[in-house]
Amino acid sequence: MKYMLLIYSATVEPGCEGPEDPATFEEWMAYDKAVHEAGIHVSGHSLADLTTATTVQVAGGERSVTDGPFAETREILGGYYVIDVPDLDVALDWAARCPGSRGGGAVVVRPVAEF
Repeated sequence: MKYMLLIYSATVEPGCEGPEDPATFEEWMAYDKAVHEAGIHVSGHSLADLTTATTVQVAGGERSVTDGPFAETREILGGYYVIDVPDLDVALDWAARCPGSRGGGAVVVRPVAEF
C-alpha cells in the first residue's frame, strides 16, 4: 500500500530560538538512503522555499492568483516521500524515523488513494 509522508517543519517566530533538536544534513541523507535501500521508495522531493509559492483559487468562475500560501500557518510543508509498505503501522514506523518528525516538526501520514 502506498502512503505519502508529508514533512512539516515548525516556523520560527522572530526573536525566538530555533528547533530544539534540528536534523543535520547527514541525518537526512542517511534517512533517504535507508528508504531507498529498503526498496519502499516510490517518489519524494524537497520543496523550494515558501517564498516561491503561488496560490490559485477559483470563485464564481474567476481565477485569483496570490503570492505565498493562502493562510498564515505555524508549519511549513517542506517536502514529501511516497513509500510502498505493507500497512499503516510500517508507514508510521518510517515516519517516526524521519528527521523531520523532530525539533518541533511533524510528519503527516496519508494513504494514497488509487483509482
